[in-house]
Amino acid sequence: MKKFRPQPGFVVQAYRFALDPNAAQESALRSHCGAARAAYNWAVGWVTASWWQRRAEETYGVAGAELTEWRPWSLPSLRKEFNQAKKTDPRFAAWWEENSKEAYNTGLANASAAFDNYAKSKNGKRKGARIGAPRFKPKRKARLSCRFTTGTIRLDAGGRHVTLPRLGAIRTHESTGGLLARIMAGTARILSATVRHECGRWFASFQVEVKRDLVRVTRPQVAVGIDLGIKTLAVMADSAGEIREVPNPRHLSTALKQLRRASRAVSRRRGPDQRIGQKPSRRWEKANARRNKVHHRVANLRADALHKLTTSVAGEYGTVVIEDLNVAGMVKNRRLARHIADAGFGEIRRRLTYKTRQRHATRIIAADRWFPSSKTCSGCGTVKAKLPLHVRTYACDACGLVIDRDTNAARNLAALAAAACTTGTGVAGDQDTAPAVSKPRGADHKTRTTRPRRKTGTGRAGGATLPHQQQKEAGDRPQAEPLKLW
Repeated sequence: MKKFRPQPGFVVQAYRFALDPNAAQESALRSHCGAARAAYNWAVGWVTASWWQRRAEETYGVAGAELTEWRPWSLPSLRKEFNQAKKTDPRFAAWWEENSKEAYNTGLANASAAFDNYAKSKNGKRKGARIGAPRFKPKRKARLSCRFTTGTIRLDAGGRHVTLPRLGAIRTHESTGGLLARIMAGTARILSATVRHECGRWFASFQVEVKRDLVRVTRPQVAVGIDLGIKTLAVMADSAGEIREVPNPRHLSTALKQLRRASRAVSRRRGPDQRIGQKPSRRWEKANARRNKVHHRVANLRADALHKLTTSVAGEYGTVVIEDLNVAGMVKNRRLARHIADAGFGEIRRRLTYKTRQRHATRIIAADRWFPSSKTCSGCGTVKAKLPLHVRTYACDACGLVIDRDTNAARNLAALAAAACTTGTGVAGDQDTAPAVSKPRGADHKTRTTRPRRKTGTGRAGGATLPHQQQKEAGDRPQAEPLKLW
């Protein structure tokens, strides 16, 4: 599927509305989401069937040229095969006409993306943790979701209903007047809609191309440095000399007592056990739903607080300097993992990045990961060799400055904005630019002198191979380089 590129002056953003369907509409929503799951499972089974067939043939000594052909997993190929199978396959023949074609296309598109991600991960072309092969989605655990890209997708004139293909007009809990006014004025266009079930409620998320005029910030000549932490969520020091502290709301820690009580109720019910094939009881499902509701509320409170913080920062300062934190490595500390995850460091940087660029066109600078913002004296520039985490007050041995550790780090980050004007600083999110400061003297940076050895092994299923990129359509030339899947 070709990636959509907005026109100049337009941005793509999401508008989310809570739905209020009646009994018949909720049944139709569940049917569409179930159809997407069924199409996904069919695609996974159809593609992997050739894998296991080839593996069985290899054990019988069949030559490579005579093995069963690989089945492609591109979306056009899956869609072509599914359209032929849905009329004869007993799993679909009796009910496939009840749902929109977009429901089945959702499952096939997700399966195609899952196989692409798996192949790229095995071939070393995808960053991050290793991704396993796609597996079947069970009925009780699969998240109910369905995406519509074609057909009748609109907001009704009254501002309280949305219309989706085959589902008709569904009432919303809140007014859609904000988005409807933009559409009527010609400054917004709906690209797709996704319905999703979360914590007992249905939501409709519209992907919209919106025309946005840049808004001038309140203080365009002022730069701010933001130091994130656990005790205080953010300490902001600007170039005008002002210091501002944002307390950490600790939403998860506040809800721990209620969460423990809900988890205790879940543990006393008969839950699922895959080892013996035991299914969960109805009381366990109800207790688990109550526990999930607590988690859902905590996530909503956190998202609301981070939105308010990042919106205020992006609309006030002309330059924002943040740290390039290794959040994935920080959460490996078992003593601080829960508090770091509750603060949402990575989400703060992500939201600041798109809000400063798309709404105000201001600069956001990411300091190098090894920049000693806490160890450097903001008065004279002296760098300490060591500064343990439990030392919360910075005392300079050269100039005698005594200052809070986080405030000192924020002032050092704000000072990077002046250096960025002359040296050229990497902007957060830009992959082709250099970081603000690269391995300054005094940083406690431990680097390996040798590359770690990669573990070798035969894998889990012998030495069968599969092309990295399958044929996208019939007649396309396959890749010559094979990829080891097992």
